Amino acid sequence: MCAIIGFTTKSRSREEVQTYLDRTRSRGPDMARILETPSGWLGFRRLAIMGLDESGMQPFVRGKDMVVCNGELYGWRRQREELEARGYAFRSGSDCELLLPLYREYGTGMFRRLDAEFALILYDGETDEYIAARDPIGIRPLFYGYDADGGIVFASEAKNLVGLCPSILPFPPGHYWRRGRFIRYADPARVERYCTDDLETVCRNIRSKLIAAVDKRLDADAPLGFLLSGGLDSSLVCAIAARRLGKPIRTFAIGMDTDAIDLKYARQAADFIGADHTEVIISRDDVIRALPDVAAALGTWDITTVRASMGMYLCCKAIRERTDIRVLLTGEISDELFGYKYTDFAPSPEAFQREAQKRVRELYQYDVLRADRCISVHSMEARVPFGDLDFVRYVMSVDPALKVNTYGKGKYLLRRAFARDGLLPDEILWREKAAFSDAVGHSMVDDLKAYAEERYSDRELARGRAQYRYMPPFTKESLLYRDLFERYYPGQARMIQAFWMPNRDWAGCDVDDPSARVLANYGASGV
Repeated sequence: MCAIIGFTTKSRSREEVQTYLDRTRSRGPDMARILETPSGWLGFRRLAIMGLDESGMQPFVRGKDMVVCNGELYGWRRQREELEARGYAFRSGSDCELLLPLYREYGTGMFRRLDAEFALILYDGETDEYIAARDPIGIRPLFYGYDADGGIVFASEAKNLVGLCPSILPFPPGHYWRRGRFIRYADPARVERYCTDDLETVCRNIRSKLIAAVDKRLDADAPLGFLLSGGLDSSLVCAIAARRLGKPIRTFAIGMDTDAIDLKYARQAADFIGADHTEVIISRDDVIRALPDVAAALGTWDITTVRASMGMYLCCKAIRERTDIRVLLTGEISDELFGYKYTDFAPSPEAFQREAQKRVRELYQYDVLRADRCISVHSMEARVPFGDLDFVRYVMSVDPALKVNTYGKGKYLLRRAFARDGLLPDEILWREKAAFSDAVGHSMVDDLKAYAEERYSDRELARGRAQYRYMPPFTKESLLYRDLFERYYPGQARMIQAFWMPNRDWAGCDVDDPSARVLANYGASGV
């Protein structure tokens, strides 16, 4: 994990470039380097994960070409052997050193060939031009804006560009930029044709592909840890990893000091798989005190994202302070693929599929953003097995009639896929998971709402609605988050396109709060 920045012109000095890059020092605390190209700058801050010695430091240079990349390339050792057979030599143990040879072999076609989570900026020394690209789901962050001289600037986070670019926008996932144009090279949510696999085959494939996705993400030269909520998704990731590694893994769970829901389930899952488990207990004061720091790290005003980030941020803070862990595996993206409480209200399989496609394409603004920022701000790297490209493409291609909840149990396919493995106790495998922001403890969201009520009068809410014309806040809580956002990212609200809410066009989902707690089918999820 690292921070990258690229200026396509020389309107700024090396010292200025360093200042903007250093705003995300936490992404790359180990070392920093800025190289000058004939027309601009490439900058890099490193957190060493693969190839821990200095030979893995970027920018990588090969001839006149240069590249900086925040990413993990899976299956890179096989690719390296193929490139060596073609005459390429390598000097480091870093996976990203392969990028320049791959570019020379395949040009921009290399992006379709990568099994990776990445954001990169490449300088082509033969044509004196820049190319930037981002992975198909947007697991690794990348933003862009235009400097005063019209040159485009790319950077890992929006905070790198605040005060530099009048308008800051997220780089679209699955695209590369070249010669002033964004070109889509992949859309994992798009399905040309549904697969015809029957239920048993679908579950068997889900099982094998998820195991492979976890397995490849265990490859790291730095210490690994696992976030464990006690719900289905993170518990499966942890259980698969424990079995594949054949030794105790280190797991971490967080909960409020008064009414934590998930801690007991996380402990049960950890005990079952023999994990070295740590609980982090937080209070109302911890949450309120951390809120400004969370807002500064996130770069969003979305209610769901802020709520769910509170527990993750504080858990990662504790991990960073107490351990040497540098890589964390998480359970994000399962909800968008298999459905969540509100998708039980989908009026048809086709509507379910359209919603899943929409959510997968927007992940980079919500759950994926949350995981990256909460983890990276504490100098660790997030890895997301459910975001594996092969896994995502397969699940998206499954007939939505099989994915719709006609079974009386959400995420039935995923549960059934592992029902015979003995990886988890049935109480965990078949448990209805609470939303993460609620599972930390219902009191946490209630505390945030109460704090906003104390901070704002009805008149101030009306002021906020009039002031913020784009996606105006509609509760005092949402006004609190918007004001905090504007403190750190003034005038950049369009980086996020909407509030994450259930689909209000569906009967049963026209609600004013994004928590699944307000839905009629929440039931026993919160106990």
